[in-house]
Amino acid sequence: MNFSERLKARMDALGLRATDISEMTGVSKATVSFWINGTNGAKGKNLTSLARALNCSAEWLSEGIDPPRVPSLTPIETWDDETPLDEDEVYVPFLEEVELSAGSGKYSIEESDSARLRFFKKDLRQNNVQFANAKCVSVSGNSMIPVLRDGATVGVNVGKNSLRDVVDGEMYAISHNGQLRVKQVYRTPTGIRLRSFNRDEHPDEDYTFQEVQDQQIAIIGHVFWWAMYSR
Repeated sequence: MNFSERLKARMDALGLRATDISEMTGVSKATVSFWINGTNGAKGKNLTSLARALNCSAEWLSEGIDPPRVPSLTPIETWDDETPLDEDEVYVPFLEEVELSAGSGKYSIEESDSARLRFFKKDLRQNNVQFANAKCVSVSGNSMIPVLRDGATVGVNVGKNSLRDVVDGEMYAISHNGQLRVKQVYRTPTGIRLRSFNRDEHPDEDYTFQEVQDQQIAIIGHVFWWAMYSR
């Protein structure tokens, strides 16, 4: 297979459209069309972004080296809140918005007393996430489609919660006046930019450092994992 064929194969496997690739990589739809039609291939930063979007290596996309592996399937084990943790597991609590007082319209973000997920310790270690810094957040709305649909769950590393930790284009959980949000974050010379994947309906939001302070915008942590149901 050539570059174009490998690209189309991964898009088919992941159910992605050209529009999705454009939104996930930040390149124009025309550029994606050139890639798909074989007019030219992705290079440099565009190749890296494309490989990330397609969950494969840049080497495989460009040269056909190190193809994506199909994971072997194991039987599903059921569990509930009463099932004891295995030695190699840890509970990860959810963060949620809590209204400070009835009808006040003001919220804070706190750990849930009951909602939590199980994670393998090795998975957290491989993502350089300390167990105590792992939290979960539920995504609401359509601003992050097609990557995150309404109801998706993301894992957040709250150990990476400063602007110095921000890697442009990565997803972060954010507190915005007590509201939980998940966005791509970019640093700008005068502040930050919050970006949605669904930019047609949710344009970029630019905030100066003063506006960040006034609107109580804070990085909660870096998104290191996500999952959602197909529907």
